[in-house]
Amino acid sequence: MATTKEEKTNLNTLTEAFLEKEVLDAGVNILKETDVEKIKSDADAISKAFGTDSSFSFSDTTAESKLVESFNSNLTLLIQKTWVESSDAGLKEQVLYQLEQFNTLAKSGEWDKSYAPFIKIIYDAVYLMFGSQAKKDDFLEYAFRVDPEFGTFWWYLHMLPQECDWPAEKCRVLVLLGMYFLANY
Repeated sequence: MATTKEEKTNLNTLTEAFLEKEVLDAGVNILKETDVEKIKSDADAISKAFGTDSSFSFSDTTAESKLVESFNSNLTLLIQKTWVESSDAGLKEQVLYQLEQFNTLAKSGEWDKSYAPFIKIIYDAVYLMFGSQAKKDDFLEYAFRVDPEFGTFWWYLHMLPQECDWPAEKCRVLVLLGMYFLANY
């Protein structure tokens, strides 16, 4: 779905109202950057906007392993406990299955293969939690107003492409950043 110039202006005004310029710049930079250390620096700036008390180290393998486990446990529990319409029960089961598959990829370090499934899982999980509201054009504004940290996460996720051909290390940092928010939410 193409975004009109007016929609882009409204989106920019909205994000500028909720996010600091440093975070917005990090979001723009992280997409086009190829240097892994600069990507990590931009990811750190974004992680601080998630409202967590600490930064995530993108170089600590022990912390990464704990994050993967925490993310999987938290998201599995969240999806299992989310009440859904009977018409969405199949999607709920599908997301739980996809989460298991994603977890296997993440644990084996196949970050380039886990990127697209991660994005899909999160979009589907948010749909399960918020229903059709999550697919409306004004959902980002809604998310910012309901919970600014969740709005920041949704902005982050929304700016990422659904699929990419980035190197595994860039995918790793971007997926870990999304996991970091959800593991601490």
